[in-house]
Amino acid sequence: MAKRRSLQEDTVALKTKVTEGSAKDENPEGNPAIRALRKRLKRSQRKIRIEKRREADRAAKMAKAAK
Repeated sequence: MAKRRSLQEDTVALKTKVTEGSAKDENPEGNPAIRALRKRLKRSQRKIRIEKRREADRAAKMAKAAK
């Protein structure tokens, strides 16, 4: 079974794929493959933002409990 990439690694890979695909295609908005990559990129960015917010909330909760 293969190791899963972290969200950050996945996001970096998707960013490079999107930029490369957009540079090659004269109409990247109409290309369904690039649109699908953009959707995946936005989804992974959203997951990263959610995870960072959860970590900040946990840290604040722990700090509040320690007082």
